[in-house]
Amino acid sequence: MRKLFTFDDIMVAFISALGYGFGETIARLFGWPELVCMGASFGLGLLLGGIISKICFSKAVQKKPINRVITYTSIFLIFLIAQYISVRWMGVSMLDYVSNEIVSVIGMPILGFAVNLLIRWYRTRKIRKLYGDGSKGFVFDVKEKDIEEINRQNQEIHGKYNAKRAVKTRTGVYVGGKYEKTLCYLGIPYALPPVGERRWKAPEALPSSDRVFDAISFGASAIQVEHKGSILKHHRQSEDCLTLNICVSAKKTDTKKPVLVLFHPGDFASGGTADPLLYGSNFVNGHPDTVFVSFNYRLGIFGFIDFSELPGGEAYPDAINLGLLDQIAALEWVKENIAAFGGDPDRITVLGFESGAASICLLAACARAKGLFRKAYVFNGSPVSAYDSPAASRALAKSLLQETQTATMEELLQLSTEELKAAAQKLWRNMCAPTCDGALIPADVYQAFRDGAASGVDFIFGIPGNETQVYRSLFGAQNYMDAVFGAVADLQKYMDASTARAVQAYLDAQTAVSSELEAKSSLVEQWLALCLYRAAAKLSEGGNNVHLLYWNVKPLIENLGSGTIDAAAALLGNEEALQMYGSVMNKDLAETLQTLSLKFMNGEALQLYRNEISGVDAVDWTPFPRALILSEGKLQCESIEDRITAIKGLLDFVVQ
Repeated sequence: MRKLFTFDDIMVAFISALGYGFGETIARLFGWPELVCMGASFGLGLLLGGIISKICFSKAVQKKPINRVITYTSIFLIFLIAQYISVRWMGVSMLDYVSNEIVSVIGMPILGFAVNLLIRWYRTRKIRKLYGDGSKGFVFDVKEKDIEEINRQNQEIHGKYNAKRAVKTRTGVYVGGKYEKTLCYLGIPYALPPVGERRWKAPEALPSSDRVFDAISFGASAIQVEHKGSILKHHRQSEDCLTLNICVSAKKTDTKKPVLVLFHPGDFASGGTADPLLYGSNFVNGHPDTVFVSFNYRLGIFGFIDFSELPGGEAYPDAINLGLLDQIAALEWVKENIAAFGGDPDRITVLGFESGAASICLLAACARAKGLFRKAYVFNGSPVSAYDSPAASRALAKSLLQETQTATMEELLQLSTEELKAAAQKLWRNMCAPTCDGALIPADVYQAFRDGAASGVDFIFGIPGNETQVYRSLFGAQNYMDAVFGAVADLQKYMDASTARAVQAYLDAQTAVSSELEAKSSLVEQWLALCLYRAAAKLSEGGNNVHLLYWNVKPLIENLGSGTIDAAAALLGNEEALQMYGSVMNKDLAETLQTLSLKFMNGEALQLYRNEISGVDAVDWTPFPRALILSEGKLQCESIEDRITAIKGLLDFVVQ
């Protein structure tokens, strides 16, 4: 995507050459010592090069072709005048300086490119040595000292503390830690602990307080299913998990900054903010004019289960969507307190991956969440992840009774956290998910989008091109196969006759040249992509400003896939974490994605002018239905319908 060197770089070289040449020549005419002549040459060359770089790569020059023509014509005329003066009065030709400079301008980028290739080769070799062909999924080389550090717990402070790192909120004073140029406030509670009598109850607001606490360690992850490829199995878990994390620049300003709030991925039964892939310090360190927030919420049977048909279950009406209520509570806390950290409560952008993205879609249609965010960036998650009726969630509750050998809610409440976690691990395939209950969440979210339920929110929808292998790496081969075969069976139940025939013909053709698992995995990937496309379409029909992004990046290791993991790392700048997940970051893609994301957060036009990112071509990211395609080679904006489905009629069936 990035050019090694450009015509603009050559123009800058012309002026730099003039500076080097005149600096040295004039110094020699004055009879100055050799070292002084060299210093004058170097100083004037850098000065003029810096000035002309700012001019050549400025938005005003790069935005329109005519501006570039005028600028570079002027530069060439300056060069001709300088050449005439130097030959006429100094007896020196600037052409010699220019030729030397051009060699260095071309040579240095090539040398830098070669060095970067060597670094990338070394990192790739190291990853391939650890992962092999990637057939065993994610393998984390986690050291004991890292586990010990991440499992430390915050404490209340009763004596002196660092006032420069302290922030007072309505619910307490929190003293953060410094990481490079960033202050991080970790493990801040945003609601009362949902334990004891509050288990399976809606989150309750914290009382006002002046107590002082450490905020240097992550809060516990939610109780969750531990998949083979989950790094969070090394992190402590607790029902007391309703905490959030805030990263800000250590340099304080009076200007209120846009806020990015991350909804972590998973399958509504796993995940959390302690995953290094989701850290916000690198993002803020690179973009100090932003505030980053992430938070945990209840998962699995603690966050999404319908007890209404169980004896005593009527006392727990909110259990069906507790995880979503937690998310709303977290956003409410952010809205109320983020100004104390330098954030603008009226400029909140939510960012979600997988189940986090699906959650954002549901909240966008939720009246109770109205006004809590203005912009939404969702990657690989849509309302299709939610149940369309409470039936499945009620069945899960009955299965929980059988697994735990209990008969009433009172008996369930007597069970320990460990007993419930063990039951959840066995019931994983029953699936926990939010429910479109018609109360908190509209019964038909897609229709609600079309009717304008999400009005006032701008969206970016990210669609991955190779995600199913990522699921395999996380869940393990057997669980992945069971999930794929189950998803295909469920999907075929809802198809009309013509679509079902087209799908079966596709599966037969694909199975003839590959395995049945690969064929069905491809079908599931197309279906999920089209569900994202459908959500974007309905929002667009409802009047929302919607942009599509298609992640078309080739995976480093084919069996690990390329999608949510790579996109999350690239957007947040977490290069080291990505290596843990078996890939190497493309820094050009990361810089491009971050630049466009910042424009989105700030309400700017989603376009890049030429050389806004050095060596990257201009691109105008037009709204839905066209999509910005991110790939290794280039950026382009075009239709992606033919990229996300190979089955005739499936697009019409899903998007209707």
